[in-house]
Amino acid sequence: MRTGIFVGSFDPFTIGHESVVRRALALFDRLVIGVGVNVGKHCMLTPPQRVEAIRRLYAHEPRVEVDSYDDLTVDFARRHGADFVVKGVRGVRDFESEREQADINRRLTGLETVLLLAEPGLDSVSSSVVRELHRFGHDVRPFLPEGMAAHDGGADAADNE
Repeated sequence: MRTGIFVGSFDPFTIGHESVVRRALALFDRLVIGVGVNVGKHCMLTPPQRVEAIRRLYAHEPRVEVDSYDDLTVDFARRHGADFVVKGVRGVRDFESEREQADINRRLTGLETVLLLAEPGLDSVSSSVVRELHRFGHDVRPFLPEGMAAHDGGADAADNE
């Protein structure tokens, strides 16, 4: 069984993330979405809220699991029996950052990185842009997966913290 992990803060989980998951499922028998916990970062949603929102989104897909982690990606991969980490790449900056991480992960444990280029039209979508738009009162639902409730990181997420 080929297992991949897809890791990030997912605050919030966007249509760009959804695109990576859909495409990764064509490559792997099992995909574990890892919600990274960074206690020093101010987030719209708590890690448990993000995990639950993503679990609900993929409740119909038995090959997707969602878990949180606060250690190294390679350790998360090991716990889940994964040999691959899947990352989305929107542009050159993402590529350089992911290339460096991929090199370290491979050196540490042999974990291979699969880079999926952003689909056309999704290269400007990021969680930080969505958070910024939300902070200024804009409707962010166009940037969230269909079925992602507003309280899962949509237009009124801050009201539910």
